[in-house]
Amino acid sequence: MEVLASFLLIMGGVFILIGALGMVKLPDFYTRLHAPTKATTLGIGCILIASMALHALRGDGLSIQELVISLFLFITAPVSAYMVAKAALQRRTAFLEGTRNADMSEDILERRAPDSR
Repeated sequence: MEVLASFLLIMGGVFILIGALGMVKLPDFYTRLHAPTKATTLGIGCILIASMALHALRGDGLSIQELVISLFLFITAPVSAYMVAKAALQRRTAFLEGTRNADMSEDILERRAPDSR
């Protein structure tokens, strides 16, 4: 169990590092938005699962605090990312040229509905 918890802690740290690097290296706002919502959510999830496993191994039973934190995190991260993306659209933040769906940038900036293809 300790080996599994160690593996989960290392994987959690790797995911959080990838999320932090994504915030620095990704080119525009919309692609940067994915780094904290995807990678760091997985990283914190791995760390909390490792903590629950170690509490169970010690004989403390299932730690309800970590379970509630995990559920709260997995529910609120997508909602907050959606709200931040909607705010960026309201402010008419442009897409970077060359990114996927960059052709929609003009439609968003002009407030037109995208063409159905």
